[in-house]
Amino acid sequence: MTSARQAMKFRQFLSFEWDAIAGIVAAVAAIILHLLHIADEYIILPIVLALLGLLFINFMRHTRNNELTAEQVEQMTHMVRKIQATLKHPEVILVGPRNLRHANEQFVRHMSGETIWFNVCLSMYKPQPLFDVLLRPAVDNPMVSSIQFVLDISQKELWEKIVYPKIATCPGYAKVREPRWCRLSKTTSFILADSQLSGGTEALLSFWGEPFMAQSVERDVPRFIFHVQKNSELLPHLVELERAGLHAPQDD
Repeated sequence: MTSARQAMKFRQFLSFEWDAIAGIVAAVAAIILHLLHIADEYIILPIVLALLGLLFINFMRHTRNNELTAEQVEQMTHMVRKIQATLKHPEVILVGPRNLRHANEQFVRHMSGETIWFNVCLSMYKPQPLFDVLLRPAVDNPMVSSIQFVLDISQKELWEKIVYPKIATCPGYAKVREPRWCRLSKTTSFILADSQLSGGTEALLSFWGEPFMAQSVERDVPRFIFHVQKNSELLPHLVELERAGLHAPQDD
């Protein structure tokens, strides 16, 4: 341990700018000798020239070190860019219970254009706080031009008595179209919309039943969702599901 400390002190000792220190000492000595009238200007002049030479050499050495450092930084930057170019962003991100509300809020806040809400569980919008967090931001979002629900006929009463009256109190209620009522046998549920953040189409995908949705007497609440990123190969399949819902049996 002692030898390691001694070695560290020795390295620190060697790292000192000894040429600068020597120049300062020589300058101080020359000034003292001149003030004591021991050395005249003919002796001081060579000392001054020597100090200027030392300063120039020291400047050149630091300039070269700075150039080498800049080259190394540029090489590292180039390597980082190459690594980033080879990395492939995930097409689907699993969002768990801890980040579920935040992910939904972010998605709804930044969606735009025409949006599709396919086979979503309307019971999660029954409590006013959840409605205000999960659905109202989409209704009031000025960047959203339309909201189209594609729902199973079994949720029609819930829509008419609870959900739509809440929507009707929102300033942007007119953009919410009449739901397309179908008989959906699929357990898939998703929200499809353009994202202002990514500049492409994204989706929040979930599934009815455990373990993706927590079931209770009052309502079913998503527990896990998949954030489908833009350019994912899964997106065309979701679009096909929505189109299949368009041709599914409907009730008046």
